[in-house]
Amino acid sequence: MGRNQQVGALGEDLAAEFLESAGMVVLARNWRSRYGELDLIAEDGDTVVFVEVKTRTGLGYGTPAEAVTAVKADRIRRLAALWLSGRQQRWRRVRVDVVTVLLPQRGEPLITHRRQVL
Repeated sequence: MGRNQQVGALGEDLAAEFLESAGMVVLARNWRSRYGELDLIAEDGDTVVFVEVKTRTGLGYGTPAEAVTAVKADRIRRLAALWLSGRQQRWRRVRVDVVTVLLPQRGEPLITHRRQVL
């Protein structure tokens, strides 16, 4: 596993822990189809939440949230619909969130949770 993959995996672990500590239940991690991957799928009460996780070790390439482009947003919507179509359970609401994780050289990670971004 390369450094970027390790950073991404650590970010997803931290994001999942953060969401669970906020009372959400992680249903799936790194769900894949031939069309792409959803980082995290969680349940927040009667809402299913598709979570894009963006992790950075610095701001040299912009903030983590800036990496969620319109193209990526469209892909997340399509993948979410595909995931939902394969489930028996129905949720009252569907939401797409972004969790950003900034891993500084020193100190604690900075985690930001943006709800209903799409």
